Amino acid sequence: MTTLSIVIPAYNEGPTIHYILNKIKAVELINGIQKEIIIVNDCSKDNTEEAILSYQSANPDLPISYHKHEVNQGKGAALHTGIKKATGDYVIIQDADLEYDPEEYNILLKPLLDGFADVVYGSRFIGGKPHRILFFWHSIGNRWLTTASNMLTNLNLTDMETCYKVFKRETIQGIALKEKRFGFEPEVTAKISRVPKVRIYEVGISYYGRTYEEGKKIGWKDAFRALYCIVKYNIFVK
Repeated sequence: MTTLSIVIPAYNEGPTIHYILNKIKAVELINGIQKEIIIVNDCSKDNTEEAILSYQSANPDLPISYHKHEVNQGKGAALHTGIKKATGDYVIIQDADLEYDPEEYNILLKPLLDGFADVVYGSRFIGGKPHRILFFWHSIGNRWLTTASNMLTNLNLTDMETCYKVFKRETIQGIALKEKRFGFEPEVTAKISRVPKVRIYEVGISYYGRTYEEGKKIGWKDAFRALYCIVKYNIFVK
């Protein structure tokens, strides 16, 4: 039986995390693929733990594995924990907010299931899916970071910073990941690009971005960290 491990890093998402879990529950995966939901609570200061445990109790038919950090370590660290705990054939990253739509899991899985890909990135910048119009400089920053990453990895991605990345489990678990905060994306891209004979695909996805008032957490400091990580993991750290 084929299984998709859905890794969700959660930090202060108590009031809203049930929305994304409802969306994941409603998705019917192609080819009868089963779901394994792995939530890692990165020492939230709100009622995230109570919300998750309550949802888990109310939905016993949904396979949710809950883990928590005793101290806040960052999104990357939560992803490391979730990836290590994954037992499925494929692993997908899912933010706890509502910016990405689980209905598109099947689009992301298809190149893997068809035998073409080992890794699939969901791009917010290609295809005809809906995209919320928000921050000009954020979009420019994302494109600059993707271009810088491509120059050093020799890939032609359009959206390196996307949340939606699907991996064969053995591929992602075979990589030693270090970045504990928002450097995860450039680090994993640099290291994935060096996997021998790896086949990376990209598909268009929708994007329902949040404003800072709605809970968006990434800022310019994170962009500079990402640039630092692009240089670090492509040139100095192999």
